[in-house]
Amino acid sequence: MIARTQYRLEASDLELLLALTRAGKLAQAGERLGVDASTVFRGLQRIERGLGMALFDRARSGYAPNELALSLAEQAERVDAALEAARAAAQLKPDQVSGTVRITTTDTVLHGLVAPALKSLRAQHPLLGYELHSGNELASLTRRDADIAVRATKRPPQHLVGKMVGPIRVALFTAKKGKVKRYADVQAGKAAWIAPDDALPEHPSVVWRKRHFPKTVPAFRVNSILTVMELVALGLGVGVLPLFLAQGHAGLMQLTEALDDAQTDLWLLTHPESRHLRRVSAVYGHLAQQLLLR
Repeated sequence: MIARTQYRLEASDLELLLALTRAGKLAQAGERLGVDASTVFRGLQRIERGLGMALFDRARSGYAPNELALSLAEQAERVDAALEAARAAAQLKPDQVSGTVRITTTDTVLHGLVAPALKSLRAQHPLLGYELHSGNELASLTRRDADIAVRATKRPPQHLVGKMVGPIRVALFTAKKGKVKRYADVQAGKAAWIAPDDALPEHPSVVWRKRHFPKTVPAFRVNSILTVMELVALGLGVGVLPLFLAQGHAGLMQLTEALDDAQTDLWLLTHPESRHLRRVSAVYGHLAQQLLLR
């Protein structure tokens, strides 16, 4: 049992606890802090001895923070955000915004919406840099793996703050030069299907196809909606695609009206402790204006 003694937490202690909470492993936490894993380990031992209690559950998979560690990490988040805001205010002119903003989204939303929006922001804030993560998993805003998330969902996480940008409307598409010219051909079973079943089994487009074409087995299973679009454009089959992405592709033809029961919402999300940082606020506000969907 760890003996309880009087211990005064320092800012460096909070920094270490926050890094380990975010990373979950000693080596990765050390990389965030600029030290080696053994230094992180010794620092954690010192803090736990001082507090008289364990802060992390050790396992082969890494270090899992307990309730107290999460509470301390939350306070550390506030300190970290305040320091970053203070540094930015001290270094910049009133109209300047600089720093790196980390954005997580899917490849579809990145290519179809986010990247075009950031192009216009570059001229306004040339000192800003961006780290763009595209994937189907939601990078953790709580651990500050990302500052902003742009996600298609009906139920955004309650611990995040955000704005519903608009509905993501979808329809069934085929290649303009393909053999399938009418929705009736699809209903008659004359079309091959391209779908992200394995990668996104709960995706609205997958759920819609299984409801309306339950006996259909896709000829091509892919890991992203962007890949669905490219294969459809090559004439390999039909697929359900977002209108914002597919309507601008010269090689595609829309076979149906918007499929209301396959529609979802696009959300712009951030962490409560990050939204007031100038760099995050500037990008978040710009995306909130530019990503509006009709």
